[in-house]
Amino acid sequence: MNSLQRILYVEDEPDIRAIAQIALESLGGFELKVCSSGEEALNEVEAFKPDLLLLDVMMPGMDGPRTLAALRRLPVTANTPAIFMTAKVRPNEIDHLKSCGAIEVIPKPFDPVALSEQVRAIWDRRPEAT
Repeated sequence: MNSLQRILYVEDEPDIRAIAQIALESLGGFELKVCSSGEEALNEVEAFKPDLLLLDVMMPGMDGPRTLAALRRLPVTANTPAIFMTAKVRPNEIDHLKSCGAIEVIPKPFDPVALSEQVRAIWDRRPEAT
């Protein structure tokens, strides 16, 4: 089973991006490539080769689902597990995001102290982990 080390994190809000980056790098020990837009993610992903995609849903330009769809068209991320982060967490919204290809949805606001463990738990539950 491959371990989770490299996360491509896409978030347009600088404050949220900074908090999540500290939580995932300092507390979680992950290697992050932080992008502020879907377009930036598409430009950076080939060289980074992430184990996991962590995507904000509501972003200007390319939103999370459109970013994920574009990443799915690239060989390097065609099968990379993806998690969406969003404040819209009604059951029908979560179902929609999962139908876009996410393995899970993390609600915002998230707990920075628990975020890396939350991500790791989702990673351990993904279908190919069993």
